[in-house]
Amino acid sequence: MKHDVRLIPYEVNELAEKVNEVPKGVELIQAPKIWDETKGKGITVAVLDTGCDITHPDLQAQIIGGRNFTDDDGSNPDIFNDYNGHGTHVAGTIAAKQNDIGVIGVAPEVSLLIIKVLNKRGSGQYDWIINGINYAIEQKADIISMSLGGPIDHPQLYEAVKKAVKNNVLVVCAAGNEGDDDDSTDEFSFPACYNEVISVGAINYERRSSYFTNSNNEIDLVAPGEAILSTYLNGKYATLSGTSMAAPHVSGALALIKNLSNKIFERKLSEPELYAQLIKRTVPLGNSPKLEGNGLVYLTVPEHMAKIFDQKFQTMVLYEHGSVG
Repeated sequence: MKHDVRLIPYEVNELAEKVNEVPKGVELIQAPKIWDETKGKGITVAVLDTGCDITHPDLQAQIIGGRNFTDDDGSNPDIFNDYNGHGTHVAGTIAAKQNDIGVIGVAPEVSLLIIKVLNKRGSGQYDWIINGINYAIEQKADIISMSLGGPIDHPQLYEAVKKAVKNNVLVVCAAGNEGDDDDSTDEFSFPACYNEVISVGAINYERRSSYFTNSNNEIDLVAPGEAILSTYLNGKYATLSGTSMAAPHVSGALALIKNLSNKIFERKLSEPELYAQLIKRTVPLGNSPKLEGNGLVYLTVPEHMAKIFDQKFQTMVLYEHGSVG
């Protein structure tokens, strides 16, 4: 029986021709407060999704390349245009340029590698996802952002994820939208449920868990995922909801953290060390750990990139992430 990976279901709330603002989600995670220190320059995020509107004025300068692994456009590997909108929205939350028009992403100077692994219907074969992950590794991406998932634990997909982490690539994935607003039941989506993946759940602007967000013991943290304004097709903008919208907030936050860490520690941190630095920048919200993990990503807590931090805490975090032992 053939199984596909699909877009994690999401809701389009509103479309707009023109906007000019810092999205509320970007502000909620405190990204603007560290833009004086870094905007992510020099960090590459691979966006594995439906492609991207490569001519969007907020994104075109950020895109450094891409590849198509889907059946769109006759499977031409050089055409990675977005015909769905989802990938363009995700890319904007990560890296929309600060250009006095439109929106601004979490890391507005980051480089985007657009890897199209889902077609215009939002569906993708496992081979496409696996090939996309391997391509991101080959292109030396720093972070892989995936707002997709499926119900099947696919061994080759897991191997690709582990290969990425082994190559010090941070892998971020949306937790899924099959939640039933009950933390006593578990909902699983892959690859988000792999221990090596940074699994991101969703909250609203009141910092409450979104009713649709999956609950399970693999949730690492949460980010805004309701009524998220970002870039969309044909140079437009849209407000969408879903854990698909939460994950790119964390991908952008990691780009900022990695850029800062390179400066402060005067060396490149490993994937487990960067994960620990991310988890240090969370605040608990009082929801169940199965819904929020370590809490909301919050870039100004604690003090920016303390050079020496508690070894016991670091070891605990690395163990929980499956990187020690």
